[in-house]
Amino acid sequence: MSAEMEDIKQHKRVNDMLLGPLERPALQWLAKNSPSWITPDVLTTVGTLASVAIFVGYALSNQSIWWLWLVNLGFIVNWYGDSLDGTLARYRKIERPKFGFYIDHTVDAVSEFLTIIGIGVSPFLRLDIAAFALIGYLLMSVHVYVRTCVDGVFKISYSKIGPTEMRGIIMLVNVAIFFAPDFFLRELAFGLRPFDWIGGGLAVGMGVAFLISSSREAVRLARLGG
Repeated sequence: MSAEMEDIKQHKRVNDMLLGPLERPALQWLAKNSPSWITPDVLTTVGTLASVAIFVGYALSNQSIWWLWLVNLGFIVNWYGDSLDGTLARYRKIERPKFGFYIDHTVDAVSEFLTIIGIGVSPFLRLDIAAFALIGYLLMSVHVYVRTCVDGVFKISYSKIGPTEMRGIIMLVNVAIFFAPDFFLRELAFGLRPFDWIGGGLAVGMGVAFLISSSREAVRLARLGG
């Protein structure tokens, strides 16, 4: 086995998520009880198709708010496919470190694009603000991947919040929108709706977090002389 592949296998995953104590046993149970025809590749495909459903659901919410239930179903199926594929590969001892790392994060980027831009084409968030939020999210993703290459540390949760928690938060927000659409569609200051302000704040926050985190890491590496 090549040195590069060994390095990928030895990456330290930092996954201190709020829902981790519930999620990890659930994924182990699903991996143990999955039929043989369900493979990691099948799960990755399922997760990607679910991201497409999320985008379509948000787009169609311009016609009827009921489509938000398709979005929430998409998040559940996306969690199933995206979270279980790696667990299943490890459980069956069929890991492909290089392929898995590459495909997993490539598909994650596609899913992030479909989800955030999907929200942007819905009536609840302006597309330009969604695009800035996507840029902020991708900047943080770049920071995570670069640090993984440099330090061998793959950090996928911050302040107990990871992908699973984010899915749950968005699903709860969708439920709130369904039951109180007038509140989320009303204009506040400068003609912006509630989620325009929230999305703009998140975009700025992630941009600032990227600058601070990358600067700290650069200073640390400079002091180490590496």
